Amino acid sequence: MNSPDSRLSIGQCASLACLLEATAPKPGNVHRGADFEDLCFNDFVASAVAIGPAMEGASQQGVGVAVLEAIRATRELVPTNTNLGCVLLIAPLAAVPSDLPLDCGIRAVLGSLTPRDAERVYEAIRIAAPGGLGRVEDLDIANQPPDNLIEAMQFAAQRDLVARQYTNGFAEVLNRVVPWLLEGQASGWTLTKSIIRAHLRLMAEFPDSLIARKCGIQVAQEAAKRARYVLTSGDPSDPTYEQALRDLDFWLRSDGQRRNPGTSADLIAAGLFAALRDRQLISPFR
Repeated sequence: MNSPDSRLSIGQCASLACLLEATAPKPGNVHRGADFEDLCFNDFVASAVAIGPAMEGASQQGVGVAVLEAIRATRELVPTNTNLGCVLLIAPLAAVPSDLPLDCGIRAVLGSLTPRDAERVYEAIRIAAPGGLGRVEDLDIANQPPDNLIEAMQFAAQRDLVARQYTNGFAEVLNRVVPWLLEGQASGWTLTKSIIRAHLRLMAEFPDSLIARKCGIQVAQEAAKRARYVLTSGDPSDPTYEQALRDLDFWLRSDGQRRNPGTSADLIAAGLFAALRDRQLISPFR
């Protein structure tokens, strides 16, 4: 941010991060110029506003309460899941005491999770009813929640990038997404272009978990390959890059919304929150 007086509250950081993520025209995602059949941009705007109070209280009330209250508030405004991944990622970051760096404080937060946190997170997931979860033998969301939420996340970490953050101290959010966002702004790109570029880099390196759940790992790997092609086609201001980005967007949308790289978008929102929380982003937010 630009001055010491411009600090946003934790709740404001959470809402603004989700708004910035949803507004940027990332390929395959809902944004202000593209809706899905059952989801529109305003659903994501309402969801971003809804989670603010819950994230504001995360450091006092705990991760489980923050996640559950955020999902309940969201469901009062929108009829389907818009932000479960964002909430699962932002809540632990929001619970880090404000006087601690995120990369140190997040491990203490994760290490202090209780069986009650696991119970509330499982309840929130059931309320959100995300698509494509399926069933597995152990630690299935349809079963009783485990005493140890990290154990459940470890079980899912190989197939879900959101779950992996709980097992590695949010490494991809803090060590990949945040630096990529800041690199983009240091290169003179707008924040919108920096968000899109970071989203592509995440897709390219980590085949999107939501695409994999809905369409299979081969489709997710194909999406990653196409994202890599866009990245090699030039900088965000190059016509070849812009055309490649449009081509990727068309391909991702050509199978309804099944190829929606929603997990990548969730990590972008979390990275934006982290950068806003630590006043690393430069305004205005273009």
